Amino acid sequence: QVQLVESGGGSAQAGGSLRLSCAASGYTVNYYCMAWFRQAPGKGREGVAGIERNGRTTYADSVKGRFTISRDSAKNTLYLQMNSLEPEDTAIYYCAAQPYFSCTVCYPGGTCHYWGQGTQVTVSS
Repeated sequence: QVQLVESGGGSAQAGGSLRLSCAASGYTVNYYCMAWFRQAPGKGREGVAGIERNGRTTYADSVKGRFTISRDSAKNTLYLQMNSLEPEDTAIYYCAAQPYFSCTVCYPGGTCHYWGQGTQVTVSS
């Protein structure tokens, strides 16, 4: 079955960097739309970044210029490089995937076919 497993979360100081990974099994990441979402305590789920099957990327305004979404087909892994971290970036980050024909329903729409378990990111000032 399709599984997404996030890793790489942890603690960082404001201005620091982290790289999140999403290891996929049961499918190839290039066949799917992929995205990162996050949810802070007591707040709703927020779209962070998406990558389409053709490689086109989109970002939320709040992270544009600081975060980079990418994929590695050889490792079947999705990444989120997070630079210039801010305390407001503190959240649980989730990897998500959407099968063919449509990406926008997953990102930024938020209705994705598959979800990972999440990884905690904590940014202190």
